[in-house]
Amino acid sequence: MDKETIKAHKISDEEYTEILNILGREPNLLELGVISAMWSEHCSYKSSKKYLNGFPTKAPWVIQGPGENAGVIDIGGGMAAVFKVESHNHPSFIEPFAGAATGVGGILRDVFTMGARVVAGLNSLKFGDIKDAKVAKHQKYLLKGVVSGISHYGNCMGVPTIGGECAFEPCFNGNILVNAFALGICKIEDIFYAKAEGVGNPVIYVGSKTGRDGLGGAVMSSSGFSEESKKLRPTVQIGDPFSEKLLMEACLELFEKDYIVGIQDMGAAGLTSSSFEMAGRSGSGMRLYLDKTPMREESMSPYELMLSESQERMLICAKKGYEDKVIEIFKKWQLDAVVMGEVTDTGLMELFWHKERVGLIPIEPLSEKAPILDRAVREPSYLKEIQNDKFELKLPINELFKKMLSHESVNDKSFIYEQFDSSVGTNTIKADGALGASVLRVKENGAALAMAMECNSRLNFIDPKKGAAMAVAAVGRKIACSGARALAISDCLNYGNPQNPEVMWQFAQGCEGIKEACKALNTPVVSGNVSLYNETDGISIYPSPTIVGVGVQKNANLTLKARIERENIALYLLGESFGEFGASLAMKVQDKKAAGSIKGMDYKAELTLWDLLISANERGLLECANSVGVGGVALSVAKMLALSCVGADLKSEFKDESWLFEESSSRAVVGVSDEEAFLTLAKEYGVKAYKLGLSTKKQEFIFDSLILSCEELKRLYFESFKEQIL
Repeated sequence: MDKETIKAHKISDEEYTEILNILGREPNLLELGVISAMWSEHCSYKSSKKYLNGFPTKAPWVIQGPGENAGVIDIGGGMAAVFKVESHNHPSFIEPFAGAATGVGGILRDVFTMGARVVAGLNSLKFGDIKDAKVAKHQKYLLKGVVSGISHYGNCMGVPTIGGECAFEPCFNGNILVNAFALGICKIEDIFYAKAEGVGNPVIYVGSKTGRDGLGGAVMSSSGFSEESKKLRPTVQIGDPFSEKLLMEACLELFEKDYIVGIQDMGAAGLTSSSFEMAGRSGSGMRLYLDKTPMREESMSPYELMLSESQERMLICAKKGYEDKVIEIFKKWQLDAVVMGEVTDTGLMELFWHKERVGLIPIEPLSEKAPILDRAVREPSYLKEIQNDKFELKLPINELFKKMLSHESVNDKSFIYEQFDSSVGTNTIKADGALGASVLRVKENGAALAMAMECNSRLNFIDPKKGAAMAVAAVGRKIACSGARALAISDCLNYGNPQNPEVMWQFAQGCEGIKEACKALNTPVVSGNVSLYNETDGISIYPSPTIVGVGVQKNANLTLKARIERENIALYLLGESFGEFGASLAMKVQDKKAAGSIKGMDYKAELTLWDLLISANERGLLECANSVGVGGVALSVAKMLALSCVGADLKSEFKDESWLFEESSSRAVVGVSDEEAFLTLAKEYGVKAYKLGLSTKKQEFIFDSLILSCEELKRLYFESFKEQIL
């Protein structure tokens, strides 16, 4: 095997030496391709696995933690929620429509392959500077393509997209982030797992035919970008949501029968990863006859068939004797289904091509014992330069407020969410356009599922550990503001080049922050994804761990709104304010930088706030609630008012008016229906409750020295993004 071929497969000298030890010989091209995919960063987590160990993953309500296609929690009444968030960053930068669409398709398959019907999707999107003349046109093109791809796939599948977030920073100019989340529900006893066991059990390929699209996608996603990346379009998969809809219905029908042992989505690395992972989890071997693969292109080779990432495909391990019954179901749904192998007890993957064995690879070393790298770590030098920066108000407060409210990372994204069908399925209670968590009714048990997504890249830039921990707390707080209790999270860890010691330090710190917060807040990690090499020409993105929280409210009718709907509502600020301006929106807008330091989390105060919000809502004491986050209390209240037709006359206790924009954690703004009872309850919980004032009939937003007509407030919030993007 020549060095250029090895290098082209992103195999290091050390790894190639290990391959020689495993095989006891030189690999052929097919074997090298298979191993390179399985050992890619995207599939093996070789740089990150060291730091992922130790995540809290268990709780009485956790049915399945990390290690399967998706995580599963008990949501009461014999029902389970199945969910996961995953990245499709690199493909979406290269080909935004197809990359984003297939990102949605992939995460949907991860969920319904567990036996659940997918009932909701969310997304977290990060783009570059849409105001810089040099890059704005391309960033707008990427945004429009990504949004169109997400809406195309989700809408055609009949899966409501009910929430998400979208932000902009120059660090994403060369590498956007597209993270997709899906959640499904099923009966607890109907959960399926990805395994292939039982000697002689048939291995069945189902779904769409295999083509050359997506060839080498996993390897492509395991390196950074450069000018040469424009040539990588063939590595981006092409999706067909109509085929996926048929595939989901066929799988759900199959799950009602007792025909199969296990099932696995053909995602990254396609047939390679699905076959190796199914056999590896079971300690089995497998024999595949590649010439039996349904193909849509002529003259495809074994190498291409094993590494293609064509979409809408599954691999099934069926019970022997039930092959025809499985195939019959998929034929009914007009999908390909063919027996292409069987389970063995050899621990080997045997690949055949027209009766000739063309590959022989031990399974466990590839699927279960991939290399774990101990990369160098070093605290970034920039931190010392920025940590002492302080925020001082320089602009008139009204001017700064208007700039913040209309900022592209804050203002209303109806341009995006109006392209998504958020109500299909008739279970959506609270969707995009409504602040805070998105909420879905579970008709089977009368409960509500609340979902929230958070990724403040600026906070993670100035303090990767505290920033990640604060994201975990923020999703739980948003869920509590809807009246639900956060039970678990899924994470998508987006970072730069792991070969850069400073990036690995950021990653290690981020993992520690998530571990600390999840343990303290009792929200275990049940699924997730790592996306590294998010860099272009040596410039890495800000650390961006996307956290998605899922919570349960046993009575869906008690879902709490965020909007202030009528006058004479008493508005209270809950929690302590400490003057936190590190990496704040105010600093970003006024000073054009992310700098300073942050206090971090008081987990006891956070949990107590959740308890108060949930208890007060159950007692009928609250009209509305909204977490205080980016932009501080002024923006939180402004957005609550923008959704309604009322004004407000408010006063804070802050000595410095700039504190209207400070971003301390563990705070919420609530509208109270019974002040006396609420204040008694807040005192019992030990949560500070400061009365800001009342909502009014007068069409004016007054907050200390801030004065703005409701008409202008609505215009800035609702219309500015469309003006910026079109």
